[in-house]
Amino acid sequence: MNCIFACLARGPVRILRRNAVLTFVMVSGMTFCTLAGLSASAATRVKTGSAGDWIRFGYEASRRNVGPALPGITRENVNSLAHRRVVLGGTVDSSPIYLRGATVRGRRRDVFIVTTSYGKAIAVEADSGAVLWQFIPPRYETWAGSYRITTASPVADPERRFVYSAAPDGFVYKLRITSGTSVHSGAWPVRVSHLPVREKISSPLNIAGDRLLATTASFGDAGFYQGHLAVIDRHSGKLIRIWNALCSDMRRLIHPEACPWVGAGIWSRSGVIVQPGSGNLIVATGNGVWDGRMNWSNSVVMLSGNASHVIGSWTPVEWQDLASLDLDVGSTAPALLTDRLAVQGGKDGKLRLLDLGLLKGKAGAPARVLGKELQIIRPGGSHFATPAVWRSKGTIWMFVTSTSKLAAFTLTRKRLVERWSSPLAHFALGTSPVVAGGLLYVNNAAAGRLDVFAPTTGKLVARLPAGLGHWNSPIVSDGRIALGEGDANAQMTTGALNIYSLRTATRAR
Repeated sequence: MNCIFACLARGPVRILRRNAVLTFVMVSGMTFCTLAGLSASAATRVKTGSAGDWIRFGYEASRRNVGPALPGITRENVNSLAHRRVVLGGTVDSSPIYLRGATVRGRRRDVFIVTTSYGKAIAVEADSGAVLWQFIPPRYETWAGSYRITTASPVADPERRFVYSAAPDGFVYKLRITSGTSVHSGAWPVRVSHLPVREKISSPLNIAGDRLLATTASFGDAGFYQGHLAVIDRHSGKLIRIWNALCSDMRRLIHPEACPWVGAGIWSRSGVIVQPGSGNLIVATGNGVWDGRMNWSNSVVMLSGNASHVIGSWTPVEWQDLASLDLDVGSTAPALLTDRLAVQGGKDGKLRLLDLGLLKGKAGAPARVLGKELQIIRPGGSHFATPAVWRSKGTIWMFVTSTSKLAAFTLTRKRLVERWSSPLAHFALGTSPVVAGGLLYVNNAAAGRLDVFAPTTGKLVARLPAGLGHWNSPIVSDGRIALGEGDANAQMTTGALNIYSLRTATRAR
């Protein structure tokens, strides 16, 4: 009974009865209390009480891809997870998000929310796999089944009232989590491209305080387009700022033909990174021209928190060669190792260790750094995924996938040292690794499986069945894993979400 009194002391509680077990749950908080001497299934719920919401790709705004320390899944139980494959009306070529105990359709539920490749947003009940609501953008049928896709993961607001989702019409929609209905007040929905037949919303959305962050790239480098960053007031929908990676002197949402240059797409799996502490925004750009004044292709660019100005940039000395060979630096975004150190991958197969401190210019002038990498390594294959950066017992680990392998590195005195590696199925483009609960999860998308490793040794702990994929990466929380499957480039209007759970499986939908 001490548990009951402890909960009552912190605030009002609700009493839930599940599987003949009484559980006391705080209404306003995340803490779960249970009676002593409960069953094994109830004990699992105690552990998962320290996990909870996963509201965006990469778990945090810094995109470190490290989730909760106690997600309820361990080495001991990962091989006993029940698997449910939920068939959906679209391809989930991105990462799901997760909300614990969100109010949906009048009830509190654990829910996954996905954005499909043609812009449908779908809420799925985590336990049953039931579709709770589905949002279909206006005029969906005019692009469904075509080349016009999005691979942007949605993002939920910290208040758990709204989810933001992109569509191939060039708009970002604000949806009510309770019902999936679109908000049409203020400036919502928000246009982030004047030419959505050429400009693609590839990267996951992000949130920094009251600002929603979205970026654009292209469909196969075809026609006029420019990569740009849109900073949106998530309450009103007002466009606070547009930063154009080409013709950056034009501080508005432009029609691509208004700028004579083409390219500089912002299309990495991380999209916009929010630097902890400073709140600065960091993006990596694709092929195009560079002059360090108004054109910022093939670069890592650090911007102020509202994108009003460039703080500094890093560009490889060989940027012209990379552009001519279609070897974008911007196929990834920087992985933040420390306050100053970051790793930038690229299509050319190099991992470059950068000192972000060099990007901070003097007297308000942006620093334009050419080269000056602290280290360059070539672990093999091209890089398209977001690394996971994990601190364990004082050691910083980085896990990177390429088109050929998964590799683990540690940081020692401003040097990366490879500790172990494991081959992947050929050309596994988008397998962004995730660490949660002391386990490393990698979607081996070209092989159709989710591999689980011991992070420090590379020992394979589990191999879970999953469909073939592309950019899809998992999330892990509250005793569950969720993973989309399919490739948006296959132009399918159907797909699936895989849910692996400690709870008893019901018949797959």
